[in-house]
Amino acid sequence: MSDNAKKLARVTLKGTEKLELIGSFATMISSGISILEVVRSLSEDVGGGQKLILDELASDLSQGKRIYITFAKFPRVFDRVSVNVIRASEEAGTLDLALADLRKALQKDMEFNDKVRSALMYPAFIVALFIAILGLILIFVVPKISTVFLQLRVPLPLPTRIMLFLSDLIVKNTLWVGLGFAAFCGLMYYLLTVKRRQFFELFYRLPLIRTLIMQIDVTNFARNLSVLLASGLPITQALDLVSDVVSRRRTVQLLANSKAMVLAGRPLSEGFRSDPGALPSIVIKLVEAGEKTGTLEHALQEVAEYFDYKVTFTLKTITTLLEPIMLVLVGVAVGGMMLAIIAPVYGLISQLGVR
Repeated sequence: MSDNAKKLARVTLKGTEKLELIGSFATMISSGISILEVVRSLSEDVGGGQKLILDELASDLSQGKRIYITFAKFPRVFDRVSVNVIRASEEAGTLDLALADLRKALQKDMEFNDKVRSALMYPAFIVALFIAILGLILIFVVPKISTVFLQLRVPLPLPTRIMLFLSDLIVKNTLWVGLGFAAFCGLMYYLLTVKRRQFFELFYRLPLIRTLIMQIDVTNFARNLSVLLASGLPITQALDLVSDVVSRRRTVQLLANSKAMVLAGRPLSEGFRSDPGALPSIVIKLVEAGEKTGTLEHALQEVAEYFDYKVTFTLKTITTLLEPIMLVLVGVAVGGMMLAIIAPVYGLISQLGVR
């Protein structure tokens, strides 16, 4: 891979920037302006990654290349679904419609991801705040208290000894603790990037999480499959592409089985039935109805919209349960630390009272 190709492969765009780029492209093309003129016009008003994409697109169009070839050079901006939608629409002469569909799908995906992120913000904030407070107490407060406890020469309870040990470990071995923390961060980065699917499979087995991830998978593959079929892609190719947008290994395997059954001449709904319990029955029924009436893309869009709502409801349920649980856990942890500090003082007072 050349240096220029590596540079293009590293380009990224924010969701809003990508939506703006696709939306402007779709609007101007639908107005009848030539594609090359549209690209050059848009390039004058943007900067950063957007300008780099448009400049590369203008160069490729001048050489007679198609748009999807340029988009494929930017894998961090345009996934395989988007590239293949553009490719199919260019071959069918429906580029303006495909871009409009992509814009709608991208907007729905952004709104969907925002719901998930906002639901996770509160638990993440509580955990981060607790870790920060714990670190401050162990580094700055406990060392000063420990000197007092040692001078008093009173027997210390187990929680106090544990807290003093942790504080001593951090303060006297800061370098090693820092290296250990860096190694832990590196391991987490490795698990969340290279082994992402295997790592999260452990959490997908939890009751409420399992339901939530299934609903997210259904929403993602139904929406993307609808867009791919509407652009004119064969259903077998579309099923292969949407396996990139799902999380569960079970869903990936179901899509692969469904593709094999469709290649064998069987309907998609029958493929979805090959793994009982992998998908809700309403998905299979809507897909079956869409196949019978010839409106499979519309049926898949209805599935995506319905499960988008279901994800919102499930997220509310989980966050409603998490908030009191996390508050109790944090309260118990903070109370335990305070008790570990106060208990020796009460012990000393009781000894003085006896004397």
